[in-house]
Amino acid sequence: MTATERGPGASSPIGLHRVLEPRGVLPQAAWRLDASPDIYDDEVRVRVARINLDAASFRQLREAHEGDGAAVRREVLEIIRARGKMQNPVTGSGGMLVGVVDAVGPRSPLGLRPGQRVATLVSLTLTPLAIDDDLRRWDGATEQVPADGTAILFARSVAAVLPDDLPVPLALAVLDVCGAPALTERVVRDYAAPRVLVLGAAGKSGSLALAAARLAGAGHLIGLVPTADEAERLRDCGLADDVVVADARDPVLVADSIGPGADVTVVCVDAPGCEGGAILATAAGGTVIFFSMATSFAAAALGAEGVAADVTMLVGNGYAPGHAELALRLVREQPGLRRLFEQRLHLELSVKR
Repeated sequence: MTATERGPGASSPIGLHRVLEPRGVLPQAAWRLDASPDIYDDEVRVRVARINLDAASFRQLREAHEGDGAAVRREVLEIIRARGKMQNPVTGSGGMLVGVVDAVGPRSPLGLRPGQRVATLVSLTLTPLAIDDDLRRWDGATEQVPADGTAILFARSVAAVLPDDLPVPLALAVLDVCGAPALTERVVRDYAAPRVLVLGAAGKSGSLALAAARLAGAGHLIGLVPTADEAERLRDCGLADDVVVADARDPVLVADSIGPGADVTVVCVDAPGCEGGAILATAAGGTVIFFSMATSFAAAALGAEGVAADVTMLVGNGYAPGHAELALRLVREQPGLRRLFEQRLHLELSVKR
């Protein structure tokens, strides 16, 4: 069926027409979506090549199945088949994907053309997704999932054409978290040479947040990581002025480890329980940005109230104008940042082997 056979005006730019259950909610909140590959006249169909599970979801799945990759693969496949999208029922999060534009409806405003390699910059939790190959090329050991299938983009979806100068796995890893550096840069620019703390600083979003904070004029950068190995990698890339090894889930230890409170604290840890440390480590009048999908926003709000913390708390929603371009530029221009990403990808492959 072609786009025009669906009928003009039958679709919603935000995807309401794809919601099967329950009716009347946005696609992200829906339990089940219509993942049919037949597109409406304002939609785009993408042939999926690789899925990138978000860190919080992948961690939860690995822990729930005690590292059994085959069991992880089966559960991911079951989720996608049952829901018509990838949305971990425990974490509520999904990830994003890369693929090749397969068909473009005549009224699509996204400016995409068939044959273009793209990364979707909207969550898999609201992207209609169908898998055709049973994920048979994936052993469940890495966040990046080779796949064959179809995904649907709505009129108000966001996608980026993949750059030719970066390997696809690297570009995917960067674009997966490109909202983090954009919002970090915006917030840091509101302060005069602020003291910036990043929890989970050696990860994808954390390292990009450090790089963006430096670009925006941060006066002092502190990277907090959980292990000595991560601290060594972070020091080697030169993104932080100080590197601290501490458990981000221990609020008193976090606050004691960094000294004077930070003006801006960015939380990029994929484990739950980091809200208290971020709040205690932030100076009065400062800002906490939560980028982790493992965050409990009730715990953050009530925790700040409980310790009389006068801080502004922001939810990183993953989108800001120009976010993909900024993230890719940071990786291109900062060799240490790119090296950190490449090391992470290499470690994931080593675990897989």
